[in-house]
Amino acid sequence: MSDGARPSRDGAPDFDLRAEGAAALDWVARYLERVPELPVLAQVDSGEIRGQLPAAPPEEPEPFSAVLRDLDELLMPGLTHWQHPRFFSYFSVTSSEPAILAELIAAALNQVAFIWRTSPAATELELHMLSWLAQLLGLPDGWHGHLEDTASTSTLAALVAARHRTSRPAIVCSEHAHSSVEKAARMLQLELRPIETDTEFRMRSELAAAQLRRGDVAAVVATVGTTSAAAVDPVPELARLCEQTGTWLHVDAAYAGAAWVCDEFRWSQAGAAGADSLVVNPHKWLFVPVDCSALWTREPDVFREAFRLVPDYLRAEEEAENLSDYGPALGRRFRALKLWTVLRCFGQQGIQERIREAVQLATLFEEWVRADADWELAAPRHFSLVCFRHRGGEAENLRILEAVNASGEVFISHTVLGGQVTLRLAVGNARTSQDDVARAWQALRSAAGRSRLSGRGSRDGG
Repeated sequence: MSDGARPSRDGAPDFDLRAEGAAALDWVARYLERVPELPVLAQVDSGEIRGQLPAAPPEEPEPFSAVLRDLDELLMPGLTHWQHPRFFSYFSVTSSEPAILAELIAAALNQVAFIWRTSPAATELELHMLSWLAQLLGLPDGWHGHLEDTASTSTLAALVAARHRTSRPAIVCSEHAHSSVEKAARMLQLELRPIETDTEFRMRSELAAAQLRRGDVAAVVATVGTTSAAAVDPVPELARLCEQTGTWLHVDAAYAGAAWVCDEFRWSQAGAAGADSLVVNPHKWLFVPVDCSALWTREPDVFREAFRLVPDYLRAEEEAENLSDYGPALGRRFRALKLWTVLRCFGQQGIQERIREAVQLATLFEEWVRADADWELAAPRHFSLVCFRHRGGEAENLRILEAVNASGEVFISHTVLGGQVTLRLAVGNARTSQDDVARAWQALRSAAGRSRLSGRGSRDGG
């Protein structure tokens, strides 16, 4: 038996939670302090991590210190650091210090809130936090809200409700809607009808209207802050069309909806009051760790009709709300605890300050791109996402992307807009500073310069 792990009378190894917990908390604090110096993108090959792990589980207990050691030595090289201030890829999912501690407490409490009586506090806190969050974002009064794991599940749940209410076979969305819409349509055996976008990458409402006139569309999924370009679909017009045709309207504001905590970004909320369901992910831009996706609906009875199933072993005498009646999962984690903690420890002002700072940094980066003749903007900047490209063409942009990501200095992603490869820089990490954005711009320009020098060398025969 390894040192430090002794069997107790029930056969489990003794574990000094205070001592080992202090070591774990120290590890977390040191990680957050040193993460800016780590390479943002994992620097390993496929299969390399598994190749260093034992083929079989240990027969005897090991000390917790061995776990922390192997975390540093084996796993750390294979981590892409989403907590890094120069993580500019996809959309940020910053976990803040108060939420990290709340996640620890939630794990200790280990609530399984499938019905009210199995955790009254978890159920009622979740309902109350969705009310708090709705107030902060300026959403309509009276909507029912609950938490799912991700926007993919929230969207799936909304489309299940839409199919239940309408019994129609098709889904309409933008060609730039998140891939989770297509996956949900596939799982539900619904026909997906992507709609072309305009020059600003918004769904063309006249093409959506033509589909709705066919009378067989169960739901329209409108996006506020598309993944590719943070475009905002014409929600007011789509809401009017859905109302006229009895079509469910689901608004995907998973990323950009968090910005509604600031009055100046609520222009993008126009029309959302006409939605039947709406999703915002606190784990994207509200400093809550994955997973935490907020789903509201003004049609809670439709959700309950679609999802409620009460076997004998779950029947209870009390009249209380069971949140498993509103989505696909029965078991439910205590996700509301970390949301409650963040909203209290940051407050409305703290959240607003960090969202505004992210937008200001993205605006600064946009100005640098606009001022450089070698680069161009590829889409209007909305919120904290900048879509841009080098004027050297597709191959050049892909080379730049590969070079900056391989350097470990920054991590960005790409998409295709208007048939052209486009680079994306998304600011959202609460630890990102102007210096971090400047380092990203310098890395991009340096990679472009090296690429040009390499290209001249090959043409000259060097």
